[in-house]
Amino acid sequence: MNTDDVTTGKSAEMKMDCPVCGGKGTATYTTQTHELAYFGEVVESTIQCEKCGFRHNDILATEQKDPAKHSLIITKKSLDSRVVRSQSATVSLPEVGIKVEPGPKSEGYISNVEGVIVRFIEATEWALNMFTDETSQKNGKIVLENLHKILDGELETLLLIEDPFGQSKIMDVRAKTEPLTDEELKNLKTGFTVID
Repeated sequence: MNTDDVTTGKSAEMKMDCPVCGGKGTATYTTQTHELAYFGEVVESTIQCEKCGFRHNDILATEQKDPAKHSLIITKKSLDSRVVRSQSATVSLPEVGIKVEPGPKSEGYISNVEGVIVRFIEATEWALNMFTDETSQKNGKIVLENLHKILDGELETLLLIEDPFGQSKIMDVRAKTEPLTDEELKNLKTGFTVID
C-alpha cells in the first residue's frame, strides 16, 4: 500500500459505554481524518470494546459525490492498490460469482485489493461452515479456490464496486470509473433501512 497517497489529519478519542454489552466506559470511540489522493477527505471512525471485543468501523467521505461504479482487472500488480469502500457500496467479483451487498450493519473500510480478496475468503469460509448441503459446498470450494488463485497471481478477474452515494473508489491508474445508470441504481441496495 502506498502511504504517499494518504495524509493523516485530526484525530479524536473518547471513552463510552459499549452499545453491545453495556460495559460502563469500556468502549473507545476514535475518529481520524485522512486526505486521500485523487479522492478527498474521509473520516474514519472506530468503536472498540475492551470488555466484549465488539468492533465497528466506518468510513465517511466529507464531500458529496455522484453515484458511480469502479472497476479494475485484478492482477498481481494491482493487489496493493488502495480501495475505499463506503458502507453503502456493493463489492463483487462477477466472474468468480461472489458479491457483498450492504446491509444495516455494513461497514466502510480503507484497504487494498488484497485485503478485499481476504475479506471474500473469510466470508466464503464462514459460508462453507454454515451451509453443508452438497451444492453449497461444491460451489463454495470452487469460489475459495479461485480467490486463492487471485491472491497468488494465477487468475486475473474483474473487481467491481458500485456505490449509489459515490463514496467509494479504487485508486489505481488502470481503474475505470463510470456513472451508474438509472437502472443499475434502482437495483442496488444501500444498507439503510427506510420506514414509510
